[in-house]
Amino acid sequence: MILEMVKSEGISHNSYVIGSKGELAVIDPRRDVDIYLELSRKYDSAIRYIFETHRNEDYTVGSLELASRVDAEILHGPHMDFKYGNAVIDGDSFDLGSLELEVMETPGHTMESITLVVRDKDISNDVYLVFTGDVIFAGEVGRVDFFGESKTPSMAELLYNSIHQKILPLGDNVLIYPAHGAGSVCGADIREQEFTTIGYEKKTNPLLQLKKEEFIQHKVEEKLYTPPYFSKMEENNQKGAPLLGCLPESNPLNPEELVDLMKNEVQVVDIRKPTSFGGGHIPRTLNIWKEGFPAYSGYFLNYEDPIVIIDDNEGHIPEVVRYLVRLGYDNIYGHLSGGFPSWYMAAQMVGQLDMWSVHHLKDVMEKEEDIFLLDVRKVNDYEKFRIAGSHHIWVGDLPHKINEVPRNKKVVVYCDSGYKSTTACSILKNDGYDDVSSVLGSMGAWLNASYPVIK
Repeated sequence: MILEMVKSEGISHNSYVIGSKGELAVIDPRRDVDIYLELSRKYDSAIRYIFETHRNEDYTVGSLELASRVDAEILHGPHMDFKYGNAVIDGDSFDLGSLELEVMETPGHTMESITLVVRDKDISNDVYLVFTGDVIFAGEVGRVDFFGESKTPSMAELLYNSIHQKILPLGDNVLIYPAHGAGSVCGADIREQEFTTIGYEKKTNPLLQLKKEEFIQHKVEEKLYTPPYFSKMEENNQKGAPLLGCLPESNPLNPEELVDLMKNEVQVVDIRKPTSFGGGHIPRTLNIWKEGFPAYSGYFLNYEDPIVIIDDNEGHIPEVVRYLVRLGYDNIYGHLSGGFPSWYMAAQMVGQLDMWSVHHLKDVMEKEEDIFLLDVRKVNDYEKFRIAGSHHIWVGDLPHKINEVPRNKKVVVYCDSGYKSTTACSILKNDGYDDVSSVLGSMGAWLNASYPVIK
């Protein structure tokens, strides 16, 4: 049996290639599909089927892209009006060499969610593993809030029934391969485990310990963020995203060309780390550090205006292009040739961001100086503990809640470690806030200094 997990870092997405005896299936492919073609060549096996466990919300699925390169059938659940592929229902089965993939409808996260039940018939008729999509994760279960507050209780009940009546009875030894790992916005608190088993989840997953009424209430009260780009992903994944053919190229721009371009509507994103951005950056640019780019760019970038990337000429542009393509951004325009050094060597204007240590923040607070202390962590983290006197706006909500930040005070921003706070500061500066500072190390450094928090 062939089984390969393909990770998409940042969005914590897992797709899979499974097969036997020269035949493969791909589960929930991403849009840059070259990895699946490489695996097909590696195993000298043909991709026969492409399964979608549900209409994914957090990335553009690559089913159509992959099907345009190979002779494979696209298959997904029946309870959505997809504009491509074919519907499958409970009990449908597909052979891949010695493997049998059986479809099990498991609604709850979405109505069309399916789980794929895998048996290796050369060994046993028992279930070996399941691909659960967003129904159940390591230590978590899928979110149920995509259809509006009024439908959350009924979706939670469907999810509970799918888990307890369909998945758990398959057997404790059955392996679970979910569509997401730790850090995904598709679950509140997914564990850092690539796969798990039904028996292990029955013992360790706190959501599986709840009775149905408790489970539903927990899901109703759950606080999760829905990035604005999800609506674009839902559209792409129901109607089908435009075909790429190949990954787009990023146009190299010299500083003068970038200056001219910035006279119009353009989205310029600096992917360097907070300390680099703070030391010097192109004015009116957004800072999203490279590792956080796939998780946070969808909160701030639109799908119309051209996107230009700034780095330190360290070769990260192709990687960032992949991140954008996975999120459905086809408006990639280019990057600054030579990186930020080419900008200041061309004697262009350079902006700076004031960076505070936690010790300086503590001193200022003890002197009772008049500052607006802004916490941009997730609300669950803010409610656990925070710095006294701080105000809360999640960084992803800041663009449309920016008027809650006073313009007549010094604004000091902290987060978990100083990355999201610098992103928030770049948003504030672009909106005309001049006196802003980001706290290096933020809450992590504050705690390490043994400074007090309130709960």
